[in-house]
Amino acid sequence: MSGEFDVALVRGSCTLLTSDGVARSLPGQRWSAAPDAADRYLLRTCRGPTLDIGCGPGRLTSALTGSGVVALGIDTSRLAVSLTTSRNAVALCRDVFHPVPGEGDWREALLVDGNIGIGGDPRALLRRVHQLLRPGGRAWVEVEPPGIGLWRGTGRVAHTGECGPAFRWAIVGADVIGRLAAATCFELRHLVERCGRWFAALDSRAWPPASAGAGPPGRPVVWPGQR
Repeated sequence: MSGEFDVALVRGSCTLLTSDGVARSLPGQRWSAAPDAADRYLLRTCRGPTLDIGCGPGRLTSALTGSGVVALGIDTSRLAVSLTTSRNAVALCRDVFHPVPGEGDWREALLVDGNIGIGGDPRALLRRVHQLLRPGGRAWVEVEPPGIGLWRGTGRVAHTGECGPAFRWAIVGADVIGRLAAATCFELRHLVERCGRWFAALDSRAWPPASAGAGPPGRPVVWPGQR
């Protein structure tokens, strides 16, 4: 999630207008609510440390923290980070492509609520997530139902007839996540549907020898201000 989605956090449900001419409803109210049944399925699999990428208002980061799992939310939206910390969770205003605490040692990473679309290049995003995870770590990616395929372009968030600025975005369907995983040194371990939402469990594999050094070495998770 990024600042472009702030209106959905403040006003509730909005619309994502994509450059292919499609209008998609954004469930801002769900993002700000307590975890629903589909979220709880995902949360039960996370044993930490877990990085919540594009954490939004922090419902997942907060729930993990409350259950005793070490979790960090990152988001480029200052409003989202503020809302997350107000739920007694730890969050940083950080771009996933910039340095992140604990790079190479996260056990799980979450890309839910459409956040596989961040930056408009799912392959680049998954390669970055691979760098953030420890060897054998897992990325949980929420995808669209089968048949959607892969779309890349730009989007704008609209509310009551007003549109925000354009930003790069992507949409990934369940039918293509396996190919994206294989291209970024992940293995598609599970693909499940819960309450109408689809989740893919991607387990990281070692980079081929030709790609050695592509990611930073693992190191312990260090929180801001910790020495």
